[in-house]
Amino acid sequence: MPSYTILLAIAALILFFAMLAVRGNAKSRAPLRLHRKPVMTTREQQMYQLLQTVLPECAVLAQVAFSALVTAKGWANRNRFDRKVADFVLCNQQLNVIAVIELDDRSHAGRERQDRERDAMLRLASYVTLRYANVPTQQALRADVEQLLRQRGDVVPA
Repeated sequence: MPSYTILLAIAALILFFAMLAVRGNAKSRAPLRLHRKPVMTTREQQMYQLLQTVLPECAVLAQVAFSALVTAKGWANRNRFDRKVADFVLCNQQLNVIAVIELDDRSHAGRERQDRERDAMLRLASYVTLRYANVPTQQALRADVEQLLRQRGDVVPA
């Protein structure tokens, strides 16, 4: 019977060469190939233009990471929102958030529960979500924002 020392030495050599092989494969990976994509879809661009036109007294931020809006203690809690993005964040001139605005499209079909969870998460941080299935009319958007401002006791712009 071979000695255990020889078996351990052979196992160590096998492990060493396996690690070298894996490391060599990592270096020989194909180069990273990235492609440009639009910041917003056509519908999101329409909504952005509408928000700016109807609410010129507000700042409109697009594609805002939840991590810019909320925080929590502990990695497990932050992990629940760290990859989520709000379509639009409507702010007053002091950049205080008035509302988070979501423009739903076909990709939201069957995801109503996830949307409710997102809205509830934002509500925990005292944000209001305005959710639209389609780009609203100018009058509907203005009315929704003015109603929200009245509910909060804020000054409704003229």
